[in-house]
Amino acid sequence: MARRLASAGPAPHKGASETAPPTPDTGKFGDIADLPFEKALAELELIVGRLERGDVPLEESIAIYERGEALKTRCEGLLKQAETRIERITLSADGRPTGTRPLDDN
Repeated sequence: MARRLASAGPAPHKGASETAPPTPDTGKFGDIADLPFEKALAELELIVGRLERGDVPLEESIAIYERGEALKTRCEGLLKQAETRIERITLSADGRPTGTRPLDDN
């Protein structure tokens, strides 16, 4: 079953000695640090689906759950980065653009 997830996911998982060094947001799953949002989310959805079906052995369930947590953290971090880049265009009284400000700034 692990092969099926790896082949359906973004890339086969590397051995522990081949992964990138751990980062604060990905822990022991250093390869996650390089995943774009869409690939991290797709792999996370596969993991959730497998866990929801309940047909994964206990040890594998624990391992993929931990990877899912790291993927979730990666997705949250990327969303936060995107959010900070989004700005609202400010307009003058006559409707002309005058600059930008953070989107959530009222």
